[in-house]
Amino acid sequence: MQQLEFDTKWTMVIDVDKCTGCGACMVSCQAENNIAPMEDGSNKLKTLTWMLVYELNNGKEFPNKEVAYLPRPCMQCGHPACVPVCPVVATTKDEEGGIVSQIYPRCIGCRYCMAACPYHARYFGWFDPVWPGKMDKALSPSTSTRPRGVVEKCNFCHTRLLDARERARNEGIDPNKLPEGWYKPACLEGCPTGAISFGDAKNPEHKVSELIKDKNAYRILESIGMDPQVYYISRRDWVREQADNHVAEDKH
Repeated sequence: MQQLEFDTKWTMVIDVDKCTGCGACMVSCQAENNIAPMEDGSNKLKTLTWMLVYELNNGKEFPNKEVAYLPRPCMQCGHPACVPVCPVVATTKDEEGGIVSQIYPRCIGCRYCMAACPYHARYFGWFDPVWPGKMDKALSPSTSTRPRGVVEKCNFCHTRLLDARERARNEGIDPNKLPEGWYKPACLEGCPTGAISFGDAKNPEHKVSELIKDKNAYRILESIGMDPQVYYISRRDWVREQADNHVAEDKH
């Protein structure tokens, strides 16, 4: 698939060394995007979690054991494997900013995109959403709910981008050149340690444009050529090595 070039590149940078694994980003994501709680949250094959925090470790025993936590949203790949396999064009990457969309009314639930995604960032709705008690009264009016039978994923809180663009038009600003901080995903706002940064990597006035150049910045499975728009930072070698299926040099 030929990569499309955009003047804007919405990019997330996550500092793994700052993440405590508290899960606040996951909760914020669920609330913002109307993701219903599961009846059985222990069944990880059928849960919905657009943002998922993984636990990493250095493979050593106490007292040398170290742990890190890695939040994983959709990577919004520059060369998304999910897009060309969709038979009904329910997922595309054609909007300024490079966010990979998921168009729920088109999705037929074939799950080809799930099989193609190397990051396991897509989820199938096995059940109709059910909100206990009166939780449905607290649903976000900006985000549609999804029925069972369609695929869902992180979209960088796309409705917030639409709101920011509308604000920019009202104030006479180019909606594709938003000032920093006008568009922030819910996970960023929910993070208590400031581990998540977000902005336009092509705009030198946005912090992420410098963060992605950090000597300790990396991307997961970068060698397979997906060109993800999510970067990570860690000052620990063992964390960075795990990002790309690193194999230790055979010394025998």
